Amino acid sequence: VASVALASAMAIMVHSFRDSVDQWLDAVLPAELYLRVRSPGADGSIPPALQERLRAVPEVARVEFLRARELAIDPSRPPVALLARPIERDRAHDRLALVGARLDAPPGAIAIFVSEAMVDLYAMRPGRTVALPIAGAAGARFFVAGVWRDYARQHGAVVIGLDDYRALTADETVSNAAVWLRPGTTPAQASAAMRAAIPGLANAEFTATDELRRISLRIFDRSFALTYVLEAIAIVVGLFGVTATYAGEALARAREFGMLRHLGVTRAQIARMLAAESALLIGAGVGWGIAVGAAIAVVLVHRVNPQSFHWTMDIAWPGTILTATAASLAVCGVLAAVIASRSATGAAPVRAVREDW
Repeated sequence: VASVALASAMAIMVHSFRDSVDQWLDAVLPAELYLRVRSPGADGSIPPALQERLRAVPEVARVEFLRARELAIDPSRPPVALLARPIERDRAHDRLALVGARLDAPPGAIAIFVSEAMVDLYAMRPGRTVALPIAGAAGARFFVAGVWRDYARQHGAVVIGLDDYRALTADETVSNAAVWLRPGTTPAQASAAMRAAIPGLANAEFTATDELRRISLRIFDRSFALTYVLEAIAIVVGLFGVTATYAGEALARAREFGMLRHLGVTRAQIARMLAAESALLIGAGVGWGIAVGAAIAVVLVHRVNPQSFHWTMDIAWPGTILTATAASLAVCGVLAAVIASRSATGAAPVRAVREDW
C-alpha cells in the first residue's frame, strides 16, 4: 500500500503538471514561427520600420508583435515581466491561458491581465484597480480584468494591450514577433525569406513552434527525471516486498501444504490456491494504495504546488501508468507465490505430516 501510494501520488502529480504545461503551450504559442531581434535597437527592440518590412515579406501571412520589459513593483522582490501584446476584448482566451472569467474594465481604467503569481505576491485579484510604475502612466488606473496561467515566470507577469501600452509610453518598438505563415510555407523557408529580405535580421533568432514545444517539454522531463527515478524505486521496493511476503508465507505454511497433499490435493492445486490468495490480497493492497496516492496527489496539485510555485494546474489521471503499475505488482506477486509454493511443497507429504505431529 505504501509503495503504490507513493508511486501513484508522484505519477499523478507529474502527469497533471506535464499535461497542464502542454495545454498552456497550446495557448501561448498560437503562431507557427517566433523571432527575437537583439541587434537593431539599443535594447534589442524591433523599430517600426522593421515591423512594416516584416509584414511585407511574401511568405508571411500575419505578424503579431510583443513588447517585453521588466517592471519593479516591490524593491524587496525580483522585478516582474510587463508584456504588451495585442489583446482583443472578446478573444483574450485566444492569447492567454485565462483562469476564470474575463471582466470588463470600468470607464477610464486600462484592462490588464496578471499571472497567478501576481495574485499571491501582490494581491492583484480580478476586479481590483491598481497602480503600476510604467513610464508615462502617472495617474493611470489599471483594472485587473483576469488572471492567466504562466509557467515561464515564477515571479509574476502583467499583460497589457499593445495599443494601451503605446498610448501611455509612446514606445513604438517591440521585442518579439509571432509569425503566421502562408499555406505551403515551412518555418525554415519563411526564416530564410525574412533574412534575405531584411538585412537587419541577420542576427535574429527564429524558432518554430514545434521546436519550442519540444524544448519546453524536454526541459520539463529533465527537471522531473529524479521524480521518475523515485517512482521506479518505489515500484521496485513494492515488488521486493510482495515477493518476500508470499515467499515467506509459503515457507511458513509448508506443514499445511503437506497435510493437504496427504489428503490428496496436488501441488498444482496448492499453487493455484496460493496464487488466488495472493492475487486477491495484492489487488486489495493496490486498490488502497492508488486511493491513498490519489488523495495525496490532490493535496499536492491543489494545495502544495500553488503555495510553493504560485501557479495552478489541472488534475489529470495517468490511467496507463497506474494500470501498468498495478498489473506488474499483481503478476510478480502471483509468480512469487507460485514459485514459493512449489518449493514449499517439494518435500514428501508423509514427512511434512510427521513434522506437524
